[in-house]
Amino acid sequence: MSAQGTVLVVAVPAAVLGAASFGLASAIQHRVTKQVPKVRTLSPRLLFDLVRKPIWVLSIGTVIIGLSLQVVALAFGPLVLVQPLLVTSVLFGAAFAAWLAHRKMDLVLALGGLACVGGLSAFLVLGRPSGQGNEFTGASILPLALALGLLIVVSLLAARWLPGEVGVIGMAVATGVFYGVTAGLIKVVAGHFRSGGLAEPFHHWSLYAVCVIGPMGFLLSQQTFQRGRLMSPALAVITTVDPLVAAAIGVNWLGERIESSPAILVGEVISVVVIIGGIVVLTRRGEQLRRAMEERERNDGTTDSSWG
Repeated sequence: MSAQGTVLVVAVPAAVLGAASFGLASAIQHRVTKQVPKVRTLSPRLLFDLVRKPIWVLSIGTVIIGLSLQVVALAFGPLVLVQPLLVTSVLFGAAFAAWLAHRKMDLVLALGGLACVGGLSAFLVLGRPSGQGNEFTGASILPLALALGLLIVVSLLAARWLPGEVGVIGMAVATGVFYGVTAGLIKVVAGHFRSGGLAEPFHHWSLYAVCVIGPMGFLLSQQTFQRGRLMSPALAVITTVDPLVAAAIGVNWLGERIESSPAILVGEVISVVVIIGGIVVLTRRGEQLRRAMEERERNDGTTDSSWG
């Protein structure tokens, strides 16, 4: 089978199934995190509280399945192809959240999610991602690393000082950066595994970096779900920032390629604008629904944090 055929038969289905697994896990975790006390940002105490919830533990199995499928997809497909496909977890997550809450999906939230997915899909088609970068190219990683670190700091400060869904979006951006960096490192680890067998990754620092950065991103995602009244806006931001960061890492650190002629760049910029528009729609609609839910709770004395 040709390399292109392998990508279509193995990498693409694995990425989509992985996205479904992540979407289901996110829907479950968004509900369960509301049932435990809030803690300070990146405090591991949250995990100690959550592990006592059997359904949350079950969701971790779903995450592991998704991660396994992601590793398979990254082993056979380029980073800038696999990560954008994972953004479909937004739609899977919204559908699963509506199903768990016995509700219909909110149309505006669904349209916002579709804008994110459509924008990334257009970016993917225009960019024609190629290359199989499994090792760092030797180019300096410092400029992009500093930029990503600064983005995390600014996002977490915004999350601390800004109220409502806007602050939640700050946490979601930071989570997406952590996830995107983790994906880039997983790509390197998967390459080591394919070239040298099971023991090879243990000889490289990238595996140990994944073991640190990955859990930090996961913990922050749980706190993001806990703080946000709605799942879809935060999940859309996480799954949009994640592949954009991963694409930047693939191109800058791993030597992967995307098309960049002037005409295609214009299309790619339009695609990014559509993505941002989708995030704005999700954020505004999320804030509207949050206020409606708070008004409903004041009127009938109930608490309902299960809307997608």
